[in-house]
Amino acid sequence: MGGHKEHDVARQGFDVADAVPLLLDPQGMVAGWTGGAERLLGYRASEMVGRKFAELLMPEDAERVPDLMERCRSDGDWAGLMTARHRQGRPVPVMVRITPTVEPRGRSSLLVLLSELDGAAGWDMSRSTLEQMVTGSSIGIAIVDTDLRYVWSNGALEQFGGGPAPRRLGLRFADIQPGLDAAAVEAQMRHVLDTGEQVVGYEHVGRVRSAPLRETAHMLSFTRLDDDRGRPMGVYYTVVDVTERHRARQRLALLDRAGQRIGRTLDIMITAQELADVTVPGLAEFVVVDLLETVLRGAELPPGPLAASDRVPLRRAGHRSLYEDLPRRAVETGAVVSYLAESPPVRSLTTGRSWRQEQLDPLAVEWAVGRPGDRESTFLELGLQSVMVVPIRARGVTLGVTTFFRRRRENPFDEDDLNLAEDLVSRAAVCVDNARRYTRERDAALVLQRSLLPRRLPEQDAVEVSACYRPADELTGLGGDWYDLIPLSGARVALVVGEVPGHGIDAAAAMGRLRTAVRTLAAIDLPPEEVLAHLDDLAARSAREEGDGQEPGDTPGQSIGAGCLYVVYDPVDGQCTMAAAGHPAPAVVAPDGTVGFVDLPQGPALGVGGPPFEAVEMSLAEGSTLVLHTDGLLAHGEPGAAGTDRERLRGALRGATASLELSCRAVVDTLVPARPYDDVALLMARTRRLDPERVAVWDLPADPSVVAEARKTTNRQLARWGLDELGFTTELVVSELVTNAIRHAGGPVRLRLIRERALVCEVFDGGATAPHLRHPRAMDEGGRGLLLVSQLAQRWGTRFVPEGKIIWAEQSLTAPE
Repeated sequence: MGGHKEHDVARQGFDVADAVPLLLDPQGMVAGWTGGAERLLGYRASEMVGRKFAELLMPEDAERVPDLMERCRSDGDWAGLMTARHRQGRPVPVMVRITPTVEPRGRSSLLVLLSELDGAAGWDMSRSTLEQMVTGSSIGIAIVDTDLRYVWSNGALEQFGGGPAPRRLGLRFADIQPGLDAAAVEAQMRHVLDTGEQVVGYEHVGRVRSAPLRETAHMLSFTRLDDDRGRPMGVYYTVVDVTERHRARQRLALLDRAGQRIGRTLDIMITAQELADVTVPGLAEFVVVDLLETVLRGAELPPGPLAASDRVPLRRAGHRSLYEDLPRRAVETGAVVSYLAESPPVRSLTTGRSWRQEQLDPLAVEWAVGRPGDRESTFLELGLQSVMVVPIRARGVTLGVTTFFRRRRENPFDEDDLNLAEDLVSRAAVCVDNARRYTRERDAALVLQRSLLPRRLPEQDAVEVSACYRPADELTGLGGDWYDLIPLSGARVALVVGEVPGHGIDAAAAMGRLRTAVRTLAAIDLPPEEVLAHLDDLAARSAREEGDGQEPGDTPGQSIGAGCLYVVYDPVDGQCTMAAAGHPAPAVVAPDGTVGFVDLPQGPALGVGGPPFEAVEMSLAEGSTLVLHTDGLLAHGEPGAAGTDRERLRGALRGATASLELSCRAVVDTLVPARPYDDVALLMARTRRLDPERVAVWDLPADPSVVAEARKTTNRQLARWGLDELGFTTELVVSELVTNAIRHAGGPVRLRLIRERALVCEVFDGGATAPHLRHPRAMDEGGRGLLLVSQLAQRWGTRFVPEGKIIWAEQSLTAPE
C-alpha cells in the first residue's frame, strides 16, 4: 500500500495476543491456515493452502512480497503495515510481522502474524520508541510523582527555565520556577491526582527564570498516571509557550478598552486625558498628550502635517504616570509646552510620522525648553529608557503628538508596541477631532444664542433685576431657553422667560423668533393672556408653513411645544398680572424671606392647541422677589430624593443674600450642575414702588371747558416737580389728549402724570376705539392733534384696559447725548 511505514523489530514491539498466524513454505506458498485467518479474511483452508501469500494482498503490497521474504531470510524479522483483500473483495488494513522458522530437517519456513487495524489503537510502542517521541518533541513534557517531585522531563522543557532534566529530579515546581505562581500550578496537579480528571488548556502567566524581565504565558495540560491496579503513580503534564497569543489578546483588550473609554465626552481636554489613562500601564509607564493651541479653540486646521517653518505652540492636554515620582516638576495640564525645533515631537508634527527609540541617550539635550529654572527633569534624572512619539492625526489633519515612555531598560518598545500605539492614537485622534469640530460648532451656536439673549437688561425703576443663563453640556448642545425684560408704558415692565424644545442652532433660531415676537406684542401693550394667544397662533402657523416643505419623517417646527411665562408689573400700585403657556409658575420671595409659589393656571404649550390662556392678578409688596425660571432649573434632582422640586427651589431661595446678582448665581450653582443636560434660564426681579409724590391723578368731567383747567393743573404739578422747562410741550400734549377723549369718547376722563425716568402723560376714557394718526391737508380744520403729540413726545401709544383705553405719551427727562 502507498505510504508504508517499516520499523526494525528490534526497536518495535508487536503484541501477538490477538494476531492471526499463517505458515508459508520457502517459496512463499501458504502451508498452514487457521480459523482466525478464516474469520479475518473469509477464506477457508481448502481455498488458500497451496496458493501464494501475495494473492491475499492488494496489488501494490503483493509486488513487495518477494523482496520482503528475501530480507527476512537474510536479516531476520520484518514488521509493517499492509492491506489484505477479503474474500468479498473489500480491503482489510492489517499489521504484518514476518519471521523465519527452522524445521528439524533444516527447511526454512516463514511465520506470518496478521493483526487487524480496524478498532485498534495502533502499534504497540516500545519504550525506546516512546522515548524517541517525547525526547524529540518541541512541547515541554514532565512527570511528577504523588509528592509532586520531578521524576522525568524532556529536553524541550528546558526552554521554559529551571535547568536541564537531571537537575530537576527530586525537585518541585516552586524550586525550579520561583518567579511563577507555583501554588496555583501545584493545585492543578493535586486536583488531577485526587480526582483523575484531566485538566486541559490551563493558562499561566508570570515571569520564568529563562526570561525574568518579561511577562510570559504558558498553556499547561495535566493527566494522571495510574499503575496496573489503577492506583495514582503521578502526573504527566505538557507545557506550550503561548506568550505571543497572550500579548495579542492583551493588545486587543487594550484596544477594546480604548474604544469604550476614549471619546465618552465631546470635551477635548477630557478626551486627551482618557488617551493617557488608557495606555498606562497597559502600553507605557508615562504618557503625555500635547495638542495644538488652535485645536483647543476648535479652529480649522490646514490639511496634512505642519510646515517645518511654522511656530508650533503646544498645550499639555493630558498626562499619566505609573510612578509617583515620575515626572518631577512636569508641565501641568493646560500649560504651554515648548519643544526644540529639531526635537522628535516637532519632527513628528512636521512629517506626520511616528518615531521610536529603544534606548534613550540619558546625556542628550532635552526636548522641551522653558523659562530658566523652570525646566523639566532630564531623562537621566527621570530614569526614562525607551520612547515612542506618535502624531495625532485625523481626517488628514495633524492635531498634536502623544509621547510614550518606559523606564525599564530590559523592556524597550518594539515594533509591535509602536503599531499598537498608532492604533490607539488614531482612534483617539478621531475623538479629539470630533470634539474640536463640536467645540467650533457649539461656540458658533452659543454666540448665536447669546446674541439673541439681552446683552444687558434695560434700566428702569420698576424692579431690580438679575438674570443667569447656563447652557447645556457638550452631549446635548445648547438649548432654546431665554429671558427678557421689556419696559412698558406707564413705568410698567414685562418680565419674560421662555423655552423652545430641542437643542442646537435650530432651537436658538426658534428662540430668537419667539423673543422678537414677544417684544413686538409687548410694544402694542397687549395683556399677558393675549400675548400668549398671539404667540400660540404664530407657532402653529410657522409649523404649518415649515411642514409644507418637509420630507416624510422630518421633525416639525421647533416653536411647537415651546413654553412661555409673561408677567407685567406696575410699580405705581404693585399690581402684577401673569399668564403661562406650558411653563412652570414663578416663585415669590416675600420681603420677610418666606417663599411661595403663584397658583397660576397652566395653559397649553405654544402651537399645540387647547383651552384659552388665563391670567392671574395679584398685588406684590415692595421688596418682593419674583423668580422666573425654565424647567431645566429643577430637572437635576436625584431619583427618589426627599422633597419635591419646589422644595429644592424653596431651600435654595431661603439662602438668598441681599445682593440679587449673588443670589441668582447661588441658586443656579445650588440646583444645576456645571454641565447640565438641559440649559437653564433664571430671572429674578425685586419689586419697587414709585413714591406717591411722583404720581398725580385727576378725574375730569366730559366737558370741553375743563381742558384749560387741565393745562393749568399740569403746569402747577410740573412746577412742584421742578420740570418747568417741560411746561409748554406738556400743556400741548395734555390739551390734545384730553380734548380728543372728551370729543370722541363717552364717560369720565382721567388724567395721570408719572414722573419716572421719563415724564408720562396718560389720559383714560371709556371708549373702545383706538385713535389713528392722520396727516391732514393744509386747509383741514382738524386732525392735527395726534400728529402734534407724536412730534412733541418721545413715544406715544394706546393700551386697552377692561374699562376702556389709555392714550399715553412720554417725554424724556434726560438731555439727548
